[in-house]
Amino acid sequence: MSPSVAIPFVCPACGRPLSKPGTGSLECVCGLTAPVVDGIPRFVASQHLESFARQWNRFEVAHDDEDRATFTAKTGQPLASLAGRKVLDAGCGGGRYSKVAGEAGATVIGADHSTAVNRASRLCAHLPSVSFVQADLKHLPLPKAEFDLVFSIGVMHHDVQTRAVFDAVAKHVKPGGQYAVWLYRKNQAWQEALNDAARRITTRTPHERLEEWCRWGAWLGGIPVVNQTLNKVLNFSAHADPENRLCDTFDWYAPEYQHHHTTEELLEWYHEAGFVDCRVLPPEKTGRFYRAVYNWDLLIGSGVNIVGTRAG
Repeated sequence: MSPSVAIPFVCPACGRPLSKPGTGSLECVCGLTAPVVDGIPRFVASQHLESFARQWNRFEVAHDDEDRATFTAKTGQPLASLAGRKVLDAGCGGGRYSKVAGEAGATVIGADHSTAVNRASRLCAHLPSVSFVQADLKHLPLPKAEFDLVFSIGVMHHDVQTRAVFDAVAKHVKPGGQYAVWLYRKNQAWQEALNDAARRITTRTPHERLEEWCRWGAWLGGIPVVNQTLNKVLNFSAHADPENRLCDTFDWYAPEYQHHHTTEELLEWYHEAGFVDCRVLPPEKTGRFYRAVYNWDLLIGSGVNIVGTRAG
């Protein structure tokens, strides 16, 4: 952890401050020990999220302008508002959005269950105000009610129970702080059935073989018209960059868990967790046809996206 980051780690088991007797571990009086490897405290192994470790450490998908635009759209936060704020990136992956927040002047901790934090740390090596931890989002080694902004983009739905992750992460937002979450959107019943059938196969496929299959999806995603029609039946990425298309397609089919949610469901979670002034954020893309298809729940891979304020 960079010494310039004034956010202490605490024991995820008992909540006490962690001591650092040497450079190799963080320790608690209750007996918990977390090794520090490559400067990153490690409280967990990748486990069922190993596919994310593979994709974020393998593919180069960061694009500064695009990442800034996506961050603003999916958190509802203007970049100019971040300077001096404490920010938690809950499920940081390869660190694209931690980088955006850090470059905007925030003090950032990025947390991820997988070794994607290795890539994130390298990406943000020039930012002393950004640090990373490998930890379970349901048991973060961070103080409660500590952060001015907590965001999670496309992560929580990959746990066995999305709601459990949402509630656990919400506790780290300080009163008056903001909490932005983006989850996969529930599509039409026939799309959900086809997707479930496909993923029953792909989640059992070795990652090396699945990646080869995903290359076909990435190829289809580069064909005009096809990438706006066929991918409403079975998902593959239509991103302009071929490597992003491959990464995004792999990201869809590899993870063991993938839950889809509705806006009404997510709003209920916010209200029950004590958040007010909740805003439903619109999709990043515009256009009459796009918005119509989005509102009909036909866009596979689109999201439900809300930002709320923790009541004081």
